[in-house]
Amino acid sequence: MYFQPQKNASRRTVSIAVVVALHAGVGYALVTGLHRTVVDVIRDPFDVNIIEDAKKPPPDKPPPPPPKNLPPPPPPPQVPMPEVALPPATVSTGPTITVATKPEAPPPPPVASVRVPPVVSASSCTKPEYPAASKRLEEEGTVVLNFLIDVDGRVIQGKVEGTSGFERLDKAALDALGRCQFKPGTVDGKAEQAWAKMKYTFRLQN
Repeated sequence: MYFQPQKNASRRTVSIAVVVALHAGVGYALVTGLHRTVVDVIRDPFDVNIIEDAKKPPPDKPPPPPPKNLPPPPPPPQVPMPEVALPPATVSTGPTITVATKPEAPPPPPVASVRVPPVVSASSCTKPEYPAASKRLEEEGTVVLNFLIDVDGRVIQGKVEGTSGFERLDKAALDALGRCQFKPGTVDGKAEQAWAKMKYTFRLQN
């Protein structure tokens, strides 16, 4: 404890000496040209880039509200449309050309069918019997028969077209007709049914 003040005094003396030496060194440097180096270094040009944040555009202002209860705009003025009279158009007509066409040939006439009537012969029939009662009563007369011949030549239908005046003679003629066999008629060579006529005469011999 006795030597503590002397040590503090020595330390303070050393600190003062160091500060004085530093000041002396700085003054010497300023005198010898150190300031020139410092100034030259500061005078060298250098680039400085300044970057600023991009400013956002201000928000759009809302459109103003439409005016209320405004009178309607006046209608556009009516401008009369001018009328232009055009001269009548001239239509030129060329010569009319008529082309003669050959008339169409008429269609050929239809080919007529070849029709052959049936062959009716008395030899193909059995002579009718003279009724006994007609003989006693001396009945005479001519019977005209109309009959239908089938494709096989047989008589399938008959009727009295002209009467003899006596029913017995007419019936005898019809009965004999049913036993006849004729040659049928044809159309283009094909047999067909056909109507025919035959006449029977009843006479008594003296």
